[in-house]
Amino acid sequence: MLAYGLHLLATLPELASVELHPDGEHGKRFPIKKWLSDQGFALMKAQGTTNYCGTYVSGERRILVTAKSGQGDVVASTPTESIIAECKGGIVNTRHPGQVSRLRKGLCEAVGLLMTKARSGRQIAVVPYTDVTSRRARIMATRAKEAGIEISLVNEHGEVIDIKP
Repeated sequence: MLAYGLHLLATLPELASVELHPDGEHGKRFPIKKWLSDQGFALMKAQGTTNYCGTYVSGERRILVTAKSGQGDVVASTPTESIIAECKGGIVNTRHPGQVSRLRKGLCEAVGLLMTKARSGRQIAVVPYTDVTSRRARIMATRAKEAGIEISLVNEHGEVIDIKP
């Protein structure tokens, strides 16, 4: 989720801010505030009772982190389009059958969640890059695109790979 938000800020010059909506488990399991700080973002205005929600700033770029559910994991708007991404995580460097199965299910779940939303703007399903998710994404890409859904994979270095049908 965090890597994809930064990817949008880096690749869309007309985009000045993104919203990230992690659930409570994300905040418990991942050091959101520290990770954003390591990427050059400073917490300028805290929000709510969690230690990681608020507005982060780096130059002209802004990231708003809130614990709102039902918004999409990454939300952004440019003058010409809206963007919503559903992100599912997991361990990238695993061969454990249970975890591999979770990664595959995560891709299907992210696409399914986007299917329940009104079709407007760009909709992207984002999951970790593994051999399994890459194969599954390539199989799903054409049908997902017909539904207006893009698929992106994030590798262990935070690089985003867009899957084209």
